[in-house]
Amino acid sequence: MARITLDNLAHSYLTYPRGPEDFALKELNHDWADGEAYALLGASGCGKSTLLNIISGLLIPSQGRVLFDGRDVTTAPTAERNIAQVFQFPVVYDTMTVRQNLAFPLKNRGMEAAEIARRVQKVAAMIDMEAQLDRKARGLTADAKQKISLGRGMVREDVNALLFDEPLTVIDPHMKWELRTQLKKLHHDFGHTMIYVTHDQTEALTFADKVVVMHDGRVVQIGTPQDLFERPAHTFVGYFIGSPGMNLFDATLDATSNGRHARIGDATVDLTQPYAATGRVQVGVRPEFIRLAAGGDGIPAQITRIEDVGRHKIVRLHAAGRDISALIGEGEAIPADTDRITFAPQGVNVYADDWRVAPGGESR
Repeated sequence: MARITLDNLAHSYLTYPRGPEDFALKELNHDWADGEAYALLGASGCGKSTLLNIISGLLIPSQGRVLFDGRDVTTAPTAERNIAQVFQFPVVYDTMTVRQNLAFPLKNRGMEAAEIARRVQKVAAMIDMEAQLDRKARGLTADAKQKISLGRGMVREDVNALLFDEPLTVIDPHMKWELRTQLKKLHHDFGHTMIYVTHDQTEALTFADKVVVMHDGRVVQIGTPQDLFERPAHTFVGYFIGSPGMNLFDATLDATSNGRHARIGDATVDLTQPYAATGRVQVGVRPEFIRLAAGGDGIPAQITRIEDVGRHKIVRLHAAGRDISALIGEGEAIPADTDRITFAPQGVNVYADDWRVAPGGESR
């Protein structure tokens, strides 16, 4: 295992980048702790695979350094980094059997035959391919081949890091859950540093100790799933994490109350704490913290539709000039004459130019 340090790292695919907009990966400084499981999460084109390929050695960055346990490996080839990487689409040796494919990285390292057999058998059980060990890879389905690729990554116990680039794209939904469970068990058993690229928030939140959320080539937040849900550091995190995502309301802070009150549309909302912010101010509230009311104080709102999804209802509303969502428990009544919404105080976040503001001051 290894601690991976990204020092002043940035990358542009242009020979002569002119500014930040020309960088696919904007400047990043971070330590990936030895033995932790990370997920790189973001929409397509946000820089996830670029960052992973720099860590793996498939790409040399335009600026900055990559260090493994303090050793500079920025220009070192992949083979010298002692990593295992699994790609989005399966890479297998069609002329070999499943057993030979799984054993290949171990044989290359001169491991004893008995130990190779033990590890291959163990991994074959993890990926549910024990019955196919002596079958040639040629002719297997795409998801079976991807399981072989995953197995080749998992069969080594001495790697500095395991890197996964959207490895479950071609896997059927039930097997996705099984393989994520096995990857978590592998991490628990052997403590590998793991970095898992995905655009699927369910995969990221169920796999990782910490999730690295990327947007437009920039890391906008690194945190636990709970951090991302309760305190999104950027409006993109609030929008991208959660289903439905966070509601955002344009707001003006009231200076006479030291920023404790905000004007949203025609209503005044008590934020319960003072805030200081400049630029474009928004109040973010997840659907779980929207409360429906009939009459009284609150932001005028109109229900447009109700979606019953089983364990809860999603109430779609129009309020403060925009469409928003509220989550209501399955057994909770929805007032027929709902015409207002209010916010649960613990669910309020304030943003200035898309970055979260801490109570009492500005913070990124």
